Amino acid sequence: MTMPGPWAAYRAMTQDRSAIKPVSRGVVRRVIGYAKPYTKIVIPFMVTLIAISLLTVAQPLLFRVIVDDGISVGNASLVTWIAVAIAGLAIVDALIGVLSRWYSARIGEGLIFDLRTEVFGHVQRQSIAFFTRAQTGALVSRLNSDVLGAQQAFTSTLGGVVGNLITTVIVLVTMLILSWQVTVLALLLVPLFLLPARWMGRRLQTLTRQQMQDNARMNAQMTERFNVAGALLVTLFGRPKDEDAEFGFRAARVRDAGISIAMANRWFFTALALVASLATAIAYGVGGNLVISESITLGTLLALVALLAQLYGPLTALSNVRVDVMTALVSFDRVFEVLDLPPLVKDLPDAKKLPDGPLSIEFDDVTFAYPTAKQVSLASLESIARDVEERDAGDVLHNVNATIEAGQLVALVGPSGAGKTTFIGLVARLYDTTSGSVRIGGMDVRDATLESLHGAIGMVTQEAHMFHDTIRANLLYAKPDATEEQIYAALSGAHIRNLIDALPEGLDTVVGDRGHRLSGGEKQRIALARLLLRSPRIVVLDEATAHLDSESEAAVQAALDTALVGRTSLVIAHRLSTVRAADVILVVEHGRVVERGTHAELVAAGGAYASLYRTQFA
Repeated sequence: MTMPGPWAAYRAMTQDRSAIKPVSRGVVRRVIGYAKPYTKIVIPFMVTLIAISLLTVAQPLLFRVIVDDGISVGNASLVTWIAVAIAGLAIVDALIGVLSRWYSARIGEGLIFDLRTEVFGHVQRQSIAFFTRAQTGALVSRLNSDVLGAQQAFTSTLGGVVGNLITTVIVLVTMLILSWQVTVLALLLVPLFLLPARWMGRRLQTLTRQQMQDNARMNAQMTERFNVAGALLVTLFGRPKDEDAEFGFRAARVRDAGISIAMANRWFFTALALVASLATAIAYGVGGNLVISESITLGTLLALVALLAQLYGPLTALSNVRVDVMTALVSFDRVFEVLDLPPLVKDLPDAKKLPDGPLSIEFDDVTFAYPTAKQVSLASLESIARDVEERDAGDVLHNVNATIEAGQLVALVGPSGAGKTTFIGLVARLYDTTSGSVRIGGMDVRDATLESLHGAIGMVTQEAHMFHDTIRANLLYAKPDATEEQIYAALSGAHIRNLIDALPEGLDTVVGDRGHRLSGGEKQRIALARLLLRSPRIVVLDEATAHLDSESEAAVQAALDTALVGRTSLVIAHRLSTVRAADVILVVEHGRVVERGTHAELVAAGGAYASLYRTQFA
């Protein structure tokens, strides 16, 4: 793999028009809305900022007194008392600074908590289609980097703007009172502060947004490669050098953007510091002559110079406020971008619980097409261009009609890509139908609450997922209040209790990332135990034995015999040996149910099922 050089990559990056998307309207209004819960803290925080600004002016004025009324006339006692006062003000200033920082941290950390929990909860409620497109690393970046950037708007940016504005006003008024001539001349250079700020704000907003996107892509690569499956793929296919090159390319984009941001800031503040130095020179030149002509005192001149230093610092920050605000708003905009993506599947306002008792499943003239990328995801959460994917891919299921009576075992068979997994996904309402309806217990699944629907359905897929935790924790995920007896009963039903008892740590054995410390058969049986612990009224199995050896398949099949008793069951299997005992077999081809009947009936009919059967058992 050949990667372009970092500077070439950066030039390409700066030409990416998606990076300079302006911050959407209404972001500021929403930001203010997030500040409302902290109103009681914001007010005392502002009071501390005002106190710090007043203390900033008090010290130069005390310098004036100590020079004019103490040192110049030889009043040692006054000099001593003023020195003590200056030290006392320094202590008070330090204490108020600590208090101000506490208020600032309380607001900032509270905002982080609010945004993170809201984004996490919102993402958790997205449809499965969203997660099939979004990169995990990009999502994690929104919860970490972007939320932290948004938090700075309420701490560094908000506090800095208010504090600097108060300080500027107080210092300016004081300087005008001391000597309006020196103050006016020093302020003649202020327009030079404003010229670079407007250009720099747009520049840094562009660079910051692009750096965030590149950080997300870099994090996505790490997230996908730093798990067992990803690491195994890289190792087995011998691509670590190519991975290094690709990661280096992405890291170089982040580095180059960081360098550009740092240098832009450096040049900006260097120019402003130069202007401040010129203003100080003017103050000494003009003020010195005023002292010689006895228009002002030496102490007044020293106080003016000290105040001037206190003036240009806040003015420099205020002239850069556009940069700070726009940078912070970029983070807010990226967070709101996720929060504004509506879940594709959600409860209707008048949704009700599924009825009690055994549940039937009905497909009534169901047609389904997968949603487009714009409906379910964000381009900024995906690593590749998706324009070509916006074209309609066509229907996956076509006018499907099927009835599964309560307590029946129904098997779905057919070639890969026929639509079987889509079929069961509609039962669990992972998606909504394009037309027609899916009814469970006589109720359209769209009219049922998702909580009651998912509480009634238990699913085991061909790749049962385990969290990197103990066996006990993975089981309790299905039923947090389960007792020890219930856990062991589920393990017994899944034919895996003896194996768990033989482990040194028993239920407290850590299964590893995605359960990779367990064999395929062990994972599947633990997944079945988790299903039994939940005790659903409908069981859905999607190729639960597809990747198992004969011995493991026999053990899982024995566990399935227990799991399916008395439950409405829907089973997908390529191995026809696992579905012979089904009450009804539905044969799916090209998104349509082409045959239905028992095993014997379908073999005798000599159709699609019989052909599949002969292929496997000829």
